[in-house]
Amino acid sequence: MMKAEHYDAIVIGAGQGGGPLSTALAGAGFTTALIEREHVGGTCINKGCTPTKTMVASARIAHLARRAGDYGVSVGPVSVGMERVRERKRGIVTSFRSGSQKRIADTEGLDLIMGTAGFIGEKTLEVRLNDGGSKRLASERIFLNTGTRPAIPQIDGLGEVSFLDSTSVMELDHIPKHLIVLGGGYVGLEFGQMFRRFGAAVTIIQRGRQLLPREDTDVAEEVATILRGEGIDVMLEARATAVQKTSHGEFQLSVHTSSGDATLGGSHLLVATGRSPNTDDLNPAGTGVDLDQHGYVRVNDRLETSVSGIYALGDVKGGPAFTHISYDDYRILRANLLDGGNASVAGRLVPYTVFIDPQLGRVGLTEKEARDKGFEIRVAKMPMSHVARALEVDESRGMMKAIVDANSEKILGCSILGIEGGEVAAMLQMAMMGRLPYTSIRDAVFAHPTLAESLNNLFSSI
Repeated sequence: MMKAEHYDAIVIGAGQGGGPLSTALAGAGFTTALIEREHVGGTCINKGCTPTKTMVASARIAHLARRAGDYGVSVGPVSVGMERVRERKRGIVTSFRSGSQKRIADTEGLDLIMGTAGFIGEKTLEVRLNDGGSKRLASERIFLNTGTRPAIPQIDGLGEVSFLDSTSVMELDHIPKHLIVLGGGYVGLEFGQMFRRFGAAVTIIQRGRQLLPREDTDVAEEVATILRGEGIDVMLEARATAVQKTSHGEFQLSVHTSSGDATLGGSHLLVATGRSPNTDDLNPAGTGVDLDQHGYVRVNDRLETSVSGIYALGDVKGGPAFTHISYDDYRILRANLLDGGNASVAGRLVPYTVFIDPQLGRVGLTEKEARDKGFEIRVAKMPMSHVARALEVDESRGMMKAIVDANSEKILGCSILGIEGGEVAAMLQMAMMGRLPYTSIRDAVFAHPTLAESLNNLFSSI
């Protein structure tokens, strides 16, 4: 029987939490194994944030080039070369990945093992090596950072067509004639707007009554207005029921809507209907780790699983699926296990930005969440068309919205849909962290003309 090699710590998954955690553990003197199935850097660097935002930038340049005349600038016809867009994306991904891999390789006491890990007993793993064979590892400290993958919905005929997901769509070397996007969440909207700006006809199909179901209705409606204004067909309360190939290598999609059934023809189909946890191969039950009904690893506020000494961080544990949350999970574990701290996820602010253009920056509670929690609130709200800086650069679409506790005057959350919305939301996040009353922002002196000074007027609306 194969003997297990023992380590002081084992990290499964070299993502934005697992990678730095492994180097921190090794740096603290723990003999550490880092097991990675595919790419160092995880989803963010290889399939998520880095490549998508690189392509979003290319799409924005195409959009601005077409609008050059609005600024009094004359340019020729605009064309997009998807091969060059893809080449630029690949180059940045490779650069980021290589940097992460070098840090791991340069860390003494850290072994990078490329393969797929699964539990075969109490705190014992078998790793199927990518280059053939297998090995067994054991440790009293194991950290799960295996992430998620695109979820595939149950739609009749879907398996018979060559559909795209959030990874494969970035490898296209041509512009789709008509891209149909299933899903009106963050991923679907970013890709939908991106490919519309590249030159494709785009239809977004959303099952719910609004895009971005976690956002307030007024914010979601403004997002839909922006996308429709760019020529994107947005179908709400619509559900894809079947898909079939046509004789021209394209497809027909059957859709049930609130007003009846419809059939759409398309050249490319992007499935962006959510994510599924990578716990299948992991076999957590093999060591007694509990999963929830969706397959995510259950953890407590200190990120420990149902088994003492086994922890989970990043997307695989469920909850907010953002790179910065995964990295903060690493910081919590480092503080508690290496620095003798008592860090917890309880009360953690969760900021995020949807990289449509203009951006949607979000942090804290929405208006609906605040009311559901029983807060007595005041709502500050202002269109971006009232922001001088937005008018000067001719990007006045969107709105600003902040939720304030009427009793304490503290800011509970904000939604900034506008130019550099993520950066403006970060300003309000810092105010929330410092527990400043909204009046401090309302009465502050900000440089003119900046986006920051718009917060004076936003909070003066209360």
